[in-house]
Amino acid sequence: MGSILLEEMEFFAFHGYYEEEQKIGNKYSVTLRVETNFVNGAKNDDLAGTINYEGLYAIVKQVMGTPSKLLEHLGQQIIEKIQADYGSQTEVEVSISKHNPPIGGICAKSTVVMTEQDLG
Repeated sequence: MGSILLEEMEFFAFHGYYEEEQKIGNKYSVTLRVETNFVNGAKNDDLAGTINYEGLYAIVKQVMGTPSKLLEHLGQQIIEKIQADYGSQTEVEVSISKHNPPIGGICAKSTVVMTEQDLG
């Protein structure tokens, strides 16, 4: 097993519990860690033996492009889509951050970190 990480992917999206957040949008960052067996890819220098980063990015981009109220919901969608596309043999951890969240004070980011175990 090894890990593939896509770190600090940035998106401007229209997520949020409050209607105003869904109208004006905000900056989000996503870090994704996928643990999988990529021995064949490493030994044979063959993309078919690992997970293509472009495919992972496409999943995150698609989910981030669909408005949602909660970061937790976005995390669940990302995990479920990765497991549907790449199999349950992968372990997925996703971290989603909302920049400058509207909490009534100064806060650089609010972040949710989830794994498939969190989905119950």
